Amino acid sequence: MAKVLYKPLAMIISVLGGLLASAVFKQLWKAFGHEDEAPEATAQGRSWREVLVSAGIQGAIFGLVKAAVDRGGAIGFRQVTGTWPGDE
Repeated sequence: MAKVLYKPLAMIISVLGGLLASAVFKQLWKAFGHEDEAPEATAQGRSWREVLVSAGIQGAIFGLVKAAVDRGGAIGFRQVTGTWPGDE
């Protein structure tokens, strides 16, 4: 039963992780890219290199934050319920 309760909680945690990852990427891009926004893939005036580097960094940050948030949520769930929510 506890694992069924984890599903909606995991969805909320995942959304919050995505928002956090987006905020982290924006701040890092501003600090290191010296621009307010990362280039869009369809931006005509941007090079392949700019677009692909931006996408790679964004993907790495998203993956890192998502894994950290998901892992933290699972550990917190286990502490509260005594049950690990994932596959064992």
